[in-house]
Amino acid sequence: MALSMKSVLRSGRNAVTILRRRAFHRSAPAAAQVTVRDALNQALDEELERDERVFLLGEEVAQYDGAYKVSRGLWKKYGDKRIIDTPISEMGFTGIAVGAAMAGLRPICEFMTFNFSMQAIDQVINSAAKTNYMSAGRQAVPIVFRGPNGSSAGVAAQHSQCFAAWYAHCPGLKVVSPWNSEDAKGLLKSAIRDDNPVVFLENELMYGVPFEMSDEAQSKDFTVPIGKAKVERQGSHVTLVSHSRYVGHCLDAAAVLAKEGIECEVVNLRTIRPMDVESIEASVMKTNHLVTVEGGWPQFGVGAEICARIMEGPAFNYLDAPATRVTGVDIPMPYAKILEDNSVPQIKDIIFSIKKTLNM
Repeated sequence: MALSMKSVLRSGRNAVTILRRRAFHRSAPAAAQVTVRDALNQALDEELERDERVFLLGEEVAQYDGAYKVSRGLWKKYGDKRIIDTPISEMGFTGIAVGAAMAGLRPICEFMTFNFSMQAIDQVINSAAKTNYMSAGRQAVPIVFRGPNGSSAGVAAQHSQCFAAWYAHCPGLKVVSPWNSEDAKGLLKSAIRDDNPVVFLENELMYGVPFEMSDEAQSKDFTVPIGKAKVERQGSHVTLVSHSRYVGHCLDAAAVLAKEGIECEVVNLRTIRPMDVESIEASVMKTNHLVTVEGGWPQFGVGAEICARIMEGPAFNYLDAPATRVTGVDIPMPYAKILEDNSVPQIKDIIFSIKKTLNM
């Protein structure tokens, strides 16, 4: 073998031709692993480059590269006029962002956590959400409010609530809640391009989680439409509807139950408002059972809205059992880890509710 290879190498130009004729095994290239943080960073970078009206402002977004490094490298690339550090004054810089949107720019307003957005909720609701209606459609407010939402780890009651139901309650806003890297990039690009105010709810615990992203998803033209859910796993026995981090919990629960012969269909909402009720109904008509999963509180939550919409629509007659909800516990978030773990949905809680719904 060594002699034959030597003779091949000595043959010069013909060596390449001979090697090409050999039947080497070629596998398909693996999809790239991209964290949610990097996917968001890609979306911001591409939209800042695409449209000079886009700019980012918030606490520590510029020189510090963002509290969670989502805006890493953007200040160095785009400078002080496009990436703006603000004082710790949410009501002030949110008002500046809303005014800039009314003046024709396309601001991205980052909250270090959506818990701090309560300081600016008058600007979000009364100024951003209602102006298009109150001006009879003459004044658009193209703005994105983004940042981490929901419970994190060890940050207790004042930094742990989910605002999906809060903001989805308000007409005039679009509310988006991505789960994986593809959701994060595609939905953020769509949100920035949208002429309506969009509340973009990220999750701190998901920033460092890598997901496979196809070449298509990494292209600059890739977007995910707002208002369209995605079936992440096909199933025939029960429908699981969730958003953000808990889509992953549903997929984990479905994998466990598949070993017991229970096939769960997992629907990733992606958008809370406008909600893709048609996709949920289609799945429920197929499986005849419904379980909703969310990290927020139970009263007047996202799951409650889904259950009401199913009750009021054609899918109700297809249910073989009452719909059930898996939610956070109806208390302010405790600080102690063992109490915190018991205050948010766990995989075992989802499995328990599924089996209860299926009367197992």
